[in-house]
Formats: sequence, structure tokens, C-alpha cells
Amino acid sequence: MIRTDQTTLAQYLIETCRDPDHHADEALMTLLIDVARACKAISKGVAMGALGGTHGKADTMNVQGEDQAKLDILTDEVFRKRTEFNGCVRAVASEELDDPCPVPDGYPRGPYLLVYDPLDGSSNIDINVSVGSIFSVLKAPGAADKPVEEADFLQPGTDQVAAGYAIYGPSTMLVLTLSRGVVGFTLDPMMGDFVLTHPEMRVPRSTSEFAINASNGRYWEDPVKAYVEELIQGASGPRGRDFNMRWIASMVADMHRILMRGGIYLYPFDTKVPGRAGRLRLLYEANPCAMLMEQAGGACSTGRERMLTVQPTELHQRIPLIFGCAEEVAHVEALHAAHAEAGAGQMFETPLFNSRSLFRDIPAAPVGRV
Repeated sequence: MIRTDQTTLAQYLIETCRDPDHHADEALMTLLIDVARACKAISKGVAMGALGGTHGKADTMNVQGEDQAKLDILTDEVFRKRTEFNGCVRAVASEELDDPCPVPDGYPRGPYLLVYDPLDGSSNIDINVSVGSIFSVLKAPGAADKPVEEADFLQPGTDQVAAGYAIYGPSTMLVLTLSRGVVGFTLDPMMGDFVLTHPEMRVPRSTSEFAINASNGRYWEDPVKAYVEELIQGASGPRGRDFNMRWIASMVADMHRILMRGGIYLYPFDTKVPGRAGRLRLLYEANPCAMLMEQAGGACSTGRERMLTVQPTELHQRIPLIFGCAEEVAHVEALHAAHAEAGAGQMFETPLFNSRSLFRDIPAAPVGRV
């Protein structure tokens, strides 16, 4: 049956571009359609599984010293090739690339920069667990013929003009924000179009689910230990209700679950690797996540400050990441603030971290701040 009542991604972007109150322009719309084309291609590759011959390690490491899967390299190439020729971007930066990659000579250069993680959660590929791609769009500073520098990408998250992700699961979805809320599109495998299926995605204000890698517990800072202990105590503890833990080891998959039904995700600072500020990357993981969360009524923080206001200092900068329901994120921030006020080493000498919780006394975090 042919449907005429569905809104495709292209239609949605055209309507957005026509809105005089929106910042969107034709170059941005074209770039996002190119990104969607890249995600469609990656979706097909992921769906082939072992039949595609792309499972396993690539015997290479990225700039962060992490082992690369074969699909890490292939999906990075897909993102670059699908977005470099339309005159919409000046350069791209990726988790898999050491340095920014300018548009090749012979192609027109556009007004935007694209940063992305082409395959988040790639360690899950071989076991057939959901993975995803996450991206962010920034305005390129200076004239079009200006040589691209790393400094061009070092913009705070508040400067993002668009952000989104694709999740490759039982169905493929593209979730997007252009600073006017968060919308979700599902890939129609018959027609090949992303179709609007979730016109207003919102994070519930409260939750009884949390996501954290509990195996790192011995390396966490005291405020995070205190927070997780509150949740584990459940109905018999200060929170007065039980919590469930969910952990997929794919940030995009965990983020999608939180956007759909609520929760809080923590990959906090820890001491497991001395000298490392965090596990996830600010520019192409934390910032697009933060924009999506705030636009959906949630919150995103380092534990000490709002993620979107952090000034980047390097391309592959790592950072602690806490996001999800606004009440829970605000509670984690309050625990960090109380610990700082009490002084390290005195944390468990105050009742703030023993018999009662800060939770009932803190205000909700501001939302929708982009």
C-alpha cells in the first residue's frame, strides 16, 4: 500500500528551511540529508553481520590508542565520502581520524564543520547488539578559503547548530535536533526513506533506571559512589524506591533508551587510567548528546558543570559524562557540590552521605537551555 500521509526527513528539513524564524539554510539541510545517506549505508553494512565480511578487529589503533574494528574504519570512510562533495562542509573531524580532514581539492567548500563518531559501541558488532553513529554540526569560522585548523573545531556545545544520532537495532532510527526540540525518524526499508515517527521526544523528569559500568566502582569519586549506593539501597534506602540498572556499553543505545523512557547515564571521572580526564569525547560524543538531552527536557553535565558551556581545548578531549532525567542529573551535581564544600576526605563524616539523601532538598535543573 502506498502512503501519502507520512513526513519524510527531506520534507521535514525543507519545511524547517522555509521557516523564517529558524536559522536553518539550504547548506545545512543538504548536509543533514547527506549524513542520513551515510547512516543508511552504515545500516545496511551493520545488518549484513558476519555475511558482510566486516566483523572482527582491524589490527590498527585510533589516535586514542583504542583497537579499531573493521567497521570503525569503513564507517568513517562512509561518513567522509557521503558528505564531502556537496559544498556544505569545509572539514570533518572524527574519533577515527588523528586530525581534521578538509574537503579534498576540487570540491567546493561549505560553511559548516561536521564532527562524528561513525560507529559508537563497535565492540558490540560481533555479538549483534545495537550500535549507532553520533554527530554534531558547527559553523566554520572565517572565509571559505581559510585553511582548516584544529582550533576551528574548539567551539563550546552552545555553538552547535544541529546534532543527532542513528541507532542500528531491530529498526534503524535517526534522531535529530535543530534547536527546536528532538524528532525521531524510522528508516522504511522498503522505500529507503527516513519517516517521521516520533515528532516530539521528551525525557521524563523522574526515573527508576540508571546506567553505569559498575565494574569501575572502585575508581569512582566519592560523590558518584554515594549516589550509586543510594540507588542500590532502593526502597529501604533514602530514595524510598527501587532502581534498575541498565548498561549496553554503547552510549548511543543507552541514550536512545533514556530519550524513549527515561533514566540517567553516568560515565564519570575515575582514576582507572591516571591522568585521563574521562572516558568519552567532548566534541563528537558529549556535546551532541548534551544538545539532544536539553532539547528533550533532560540535562547533561560533567558532574560539576553544564556540558554545553565547557570550552574545548583539544580535538579529542575526554570528559566525564552524566545525562538523562533532569532531577537525577541535578542530584548528582548537588552531591559533587556538597563534597567540594565539605572537603575531600571528610565526605563520609557528614550525614549528607550516610543516613539521608540530598535528593528531596534540591531544585530541579533548568531544561531546554540551548
